[in-house]
Amino acid sequence: MFIDQVHIHVKAGDGGAGCMSFRREAHVPKGGPDGGDGGRGGDVLLQADPSLSSLVDYRFKHHFKATRGTHGKGSKMHGANGEDLVLRVPLGTQVREYDEESREAGELLADLTHEGEQVIIAKGGCGGRGNIHFVTPTRRAPAFAELGEPAEERWVELEMKLMADAALVGMPSVGKSSLIARMSAARPKIADYPFTTLVPNLGMVRTEEYSFVVADVPGLIEGAAEGRGLGHEFLRHIERTALILHVLDASGSYEQRDPLEDYQKINAELASYAAELSERPQIVVINKTDMPGTAEAVERIRQYVLDEALQRSGGNEFAETFRPTPVFAVSALTGAGMDALIAACAEQVHALRAAAAAQAEPQLLYDQIWEHKRQEKDREFKVLNLGGHVFEVCGKAVERMVIQTEWDNEEAIAYLQHRLEQMGVEKALVQAGARDGDEIRILTRAFAFESSLHT
Repeated sequence: MFIDQVHIHVKAGDGGAGCMSFRREAHVPKGGPDGGDGGRGGDVLLQADPSLSSLVDYRFKHHFKATRGTHGKGSKMHGANGEDLVLRVPLGTQVREYDEESREAGELLADLTHEGEQVIIAKGGCGGRGNIHFVTPTRRAPAFAELGEPAEERWVELEMKLMADAALVGMPSVGKSSLIARMSAARPKIADYPFTTLVPNLGMVRTEEYSFVVADVPGLIEGAAEGRGLGHEFLRHIERTALILHVLDASGSYEQRDPLEDYQKINAELASYAAELSERPQIVVINKTDMPGTAEAVERIRQYVLDEALQRSGGNEFAETFRPTPVFAVSALTGAGMDALIAACAEQVHALRAAAAAQAEPQLLYDQIWEHKRQEKDREFKVLNLGGHVFEVCGKAVERMVIQTEWDNEEAIAYLQHRLEQMGVEKALVQAGARDGDEIRILTRAFAFESSLHT
């Protein structure tokens, strides 16, 4: 089964709780604190794997969860970290945030195009610190520890776009499947009716000097760029290809279509879907030339493609901009013209690869980019005036502190208040208009505000 777009829910592992413990042994009546830290929760990662060809593993299972960290113990024994969960995806998989309620994709998190490339899409919660971390000159025996941090969880959209060098594009029943079968070892389903190919097929083409990957993209129809038929599902697989092999049926197929009109319609659909596709290098492949009465259609197409090139160059065939699109008349049935087509494709793909490598930008380290964004969001907080002397503080770091606090422990609450003051929360509340006695809400907790600042 070929699946190229899925939505999954991922949850990393929660952090383990820190331990509140004191050293107890013979002849040491007042041992100090020795509570260990909780273990860190496991992350959820995506990793590009070239052995996979679709996202079928995520077709029926949508929820994935990493293991949590274990709790700390006495004698400074730290809890074990949770194991990371690595989800393998095909090369060419794009990862976006996804809103399950609105069913809309959001920010691009990663584009996994290299073997082994990874990105963390849900980070495990930090383990809570044991009471050994809270010793100060004035607090010699802290009787509190932190709870574990809840892990990140989110919906993401996975969208696979084929990583092929060349793509066979054209109307239904023009012979694309027959061509890829003739060019490579791929064996797609071939029949004499439209829409035989319902999923893209990949084939490796080898010549004496070069090799390249060609994709057989299911037939397009007019209106595909607007999603008519399965347009969007198929057009996405053309986006990454360096070369488009535009296949036409010289015989007009059983529908007696005009191949020249097909050529114009397909180019219009490519340009409508993505403007850069209209500028992508093409080779025009006129198939089924073994059929009688096809010579006239071949000449009309050759002349039209030549006229297009002249028009682009301002009517001057000696201008540097005069680069006619190569046209090959072939027969996938008999093999006529196939050797010349394959050689031309291999040469052009090699040249395009070399040009792309020369202009290639350094590989984006999505994991580092996303981690930087995560840290920026983590530090942010805001104060909302809800009216009626009630204020709410929102922010991931602030909320994490509240979640990790033992609320039945007065020392832990006092420590939380000190941390909030250091973060600037108290100052922000005063600037927002909070006064002593006002109600301050963070998550499900409510406090009476007591400012230490003089206003």
